[in-house]
Amino acid sequence: MHRGVDYTCSCYFPDICYYCIMKHFNFPIVIEHDKDGYFAFCPEFQGCYTQGDTYEEALENIKDAIKLHIGDRNEKDEEIVHKDSVGIMMVEVAV
Repeated sequence: MHRGVDYTCSCYFPDICYYCIMKHFNFPIVIEHDKDGYFAFCPEFQGCYTQGDTYEEALENIKDAIKLHIGDRNEKDEEIVHKDSVGIMMVEVAV
């Protein structure tokens, strides 16, 4: 926000604008619901999961978990590999 106005990426202050400096990524997430609430995970990052009492809470929590995961990788100079696509489907299994 600059002087009370919220600019995003096409602002007049690209040197200091939070939105212009930050890299933006899109990652797939999965949010499941059961009797205990909502469970969310990001298939691109092993161990990146969270939960919430509502869908919205789980969504915000997984965004935070992804940011933390990326932050940890950046601190360790690990590459952030971004897959081109992720497929999710239902399969029938007879047991």
